[in-house]
Amino acid sequence: MEAKMGRFFESVSNFFTGGDHIPWCDRDLIAGCEGELVNAANEEQRNESLMRLSWALVHSRQTDDVNRGISMLQASLDNSASPLQTREKLYLLAVGFYRIGDYSKSRQLADRCLEIQADWRQAISLKKAIEDKIAKDGLIGIGIATTAVGLLVGGIAAAVARKK
Repeated sequence: MEAKMGRFFESVSNFFTGGDHIPWCDRDLIAGCEGELVNAANEEQRNESLMRLSWALVHSRQTDDVNRGISMLQASLDNSASPLQTREKLYLLAVGFYRIGDYSKSRQLADRCLEIQADWRQAISLKKAIEDKIAKDGLIGIGIATTAVGLLVGGIAAAVARKK
């Protein structure tokens, strides 16, 4: 019984907090990636460091970091050496747009990842998180609209009752 109650409260908490399984990144890791980029000895190391930094930025809790990561990835997308690298960049872009709340763009990018590799579990998981978030936001929006209409109708009814 206790386990069921724990799962219930966890699911309610996840509903309201938008619980997903996408990792977060802290400023220390971002700073380490920036230092690694500065110390890159050749072009290959620079490209690898840029990918790690982009990953860290789009997984940050800071919107400015996420936007910076999105810009870096968009600028480097055309320079991808392989479909695998393109897929990785598209996925990170999708994560970035998810983090800033642009779920439509995020879903489009996740779909593009799945066009490259249909069975890629990370992209499938991200797409499910996006769709869950869109559905949850829709339910909350409907609830707010319903409450507003109810308050409006109640206010009108109270005003009419007072006039009688």
